[in-house]
Amino acid sequence: MIRLEIVERKGAKLYKRLIDAMRSGDLRTFTVADRGKKVTHVRHPGLMRWSESDGVITGTLRGAKGENAWRLLGAFLGRIADKYADRVESIGIRFVESARPKRPLRQAAKRAVRRAAKRGR
Repeated sequence: MIRLEIVERKGAKLYKRLIDAMRSGDLRTFTVADRGKKVTHVRHPGLMRWSESDGVITGTLRGAKGENAWRLLGAFLGRIADKYADRVESIGIRFVESARPKRPLRQAAKRAVRRAAKRGR
C-alpha cells in the first residue's frame, strides 16, 4: 500500500480540477467513482481512495491482486507533473506495509504439513 500526500498551492483547487478533468474526459486514462472518492486507471489495475482537506490531498493506493500499486502511482504522478505542476506545492509518498504481514513460504508450507498430519491421525 502506498500513501500519497499532495499539498496544493494556495487557491489552486487542484482536487476539484482533477475530478472535473476525469469526469469530462480531459484525463482519459483515469476515471472517478464513488462520488469522486475512488480513482482507477484504464491500464494499471488497482485503485486510489482520496480526499481533500484544507488544500491537502491525501490518498491511499492499492494494486489489484498480484499487481503493484507503483504502476498506478507512476501514471498519476506523471499526469500531475505534466498538466498540473504549477498548482502543486509538494508531494509526499510513504510506502506502508500491509496490515497482515506476509509469512515466508517455508513457514506456510510447514504449517500445512502439520495440519495435514493432524487430520491423518
